[in-house]
Amino acid sequence: MDSSRHTGRIALLTGTGSGIGLATAVRLAAEGATVVGGDVKAEGVEAARAAVPGGTFTVCDVTDQTAVDALVGRALTDHGRIDILGNIAGINDSFLPAHEVDDATWDRVLAVNTTAVMRLCRAVLPGMQERRAGAIVNIASIAGLGGGASGFAYTASKHAVVGMTRSIAWMYRADGIRCNAICPGGVRTNIISRSDPRSDWGFDRLRPFHGLAGRVADADEIASLVSWLASDEASNLTGSIITADGGWTSV
Repeated sequence: MDSSRHTGRIALLTGTGSGIGLATAVRLAAEGATVVGGDVKAEGVEAARAAVPGGTFTVCDVTDQTAVDALVGRALTDHGRIDILGNIAGINDSFLPAHEVDDATWDRVLAVNTTAVMRLCRAVLPGMQERRAGAIVNIASIAGLGGGASGFAYTASKHAVVGMTRSIAWMYRADGIRCNAICPGGVRTNIISRSDPRSDWGFDRLRPFHGLAGRVADADEIASLVSWLASDEASNLTGSIITADGGWTSV
């Protein structure tokens, strides 16, 4: 950990109530950043406030445009700019296959995992363009690289995050803006406990791929990668899709 890596920078993060989001908030703050974060759960907001006393954390449902506007507006009002955006909030889909997925699950997963990423990026890019600097780090998944890791909705949502990352990287590279994505494998977060299979048929089809998984990562291992990608040390990386899965997909 480098205590001066992000000195003077303003970091806006989603999903800061637990897991990768909370670990990233703690790490960026310890490395000098001022953190503004949001989480859908009030208890998550309190957990972040306790873990990062110098940060600003509010309840934010990333599927609500008004809430996203308020979160971004808070950061700009208080600090005048956003240097780092971490799109970390995410939900799984209980491993439902295409023929069993219901509209409610599809709509919710895409709203949290994909549309919210678009909205946050859309909101911060003009300011980053004006300053000709900025770093965006999106949390995708190994489910965004293939078809065997999760259900239909989650897989589609994370493939979209990979595509959005590459589009932003290409479109805004001349503006000094970098955008990269991390594709974790298994991580010890609440998303695992909320992802019990609702389809025996679907999970049975995924079982061979899941059988190749290695150890489950700690959230801080992913947070450290978020921090590095957002730093000047990664100044030549944009449009990179970085797998962090302990070798799961290296076969």
